[in-house]
Amino acid sequence: MPLKDKPHTGVLISFEGSEGSGKTTQIARLAKRLQERGRDVISTREPGGTEIGEQIRNIIVHNSKGDEMCAETELLLFAAARAQLVRENIAPALLRGAIVLSDRYLDSSTVYQGIGRNLAMGPVNQINRFAVGNVMPHITVVIDVPTSVSLSRIRQRASDLPDRMERENIDFYEKVRAGYLVLAKGMPERFVVIDGTKSEDAIEKQIWTELEKRIFGAPEKSKGKVRSVSPKLAPKKVPAKARSKKAAKR
Repeated sequence: MPLKDKPHTGVLISFEGSEGSGKTTQIARLAKRLQERGRDVISTREPGGTEIGEQIRNIIVHNSKGDEMCAETELLLFAAARAQLVRENIAPALLRGAIVLSDRYLDSSTVYQGIGRNLAMGPVNQINRFAVGNVMPHITVVIDVPTSVSLSRIRQRASDLPDRMERENIDFYEKVRAGYLVLAKGMPERFVVIDGTKSEDAIEKQIWTELEKRIFGAPEKSKGKVRSVSPKLAPKKVPAKARSKKAAKR
């Protein structure tokens, strides 16, 4: 496990959603906002993010025999790329206190391969956790769009022809969308669902509002208890000696 017995002050924020949901755009906007506030930010993607991961990505989405790939192979390839990304990039960044923004993470395998491809959830979950160890997202942002919107956006892209994942039928994407909503409902402490049909500015504002409330804001008191936040992101404490000096000047 990459972070076992190693305290850290970094934050991992994953972004999920169907193809064409707008994740990449919002990650770039959030990265800029955080960097303007002096944060150490890295953005990455799945599959990919490392030299090995990018080669695996090419096999998954562009291989000429990709349509013959079985669901089990697809799951293991995603897990292999993820394992490399965690150990090469994500874990070291968290250990130095950085904020990591990941375009997809283990929940993608749960939804795309587990729910979309009808693989048994037990093995999917075991493989997921083996790949990431104890490196779990602090918060996962799901940008939700109707399947019709998702497919329409894919067709409107001006880049290359749709890759293997983007060529899936509407039934597959209906299952993917429903899968994300089921996960979010079951784990509200980690998931935030954002309406991806709104304007880019409105989506950015809603994401930031949720992140401020859950991660970047000051500790909130509830029934006599203080809800914890990341030490890196909490307001800095003023030493007692410094406080006494300030008091003397008043």
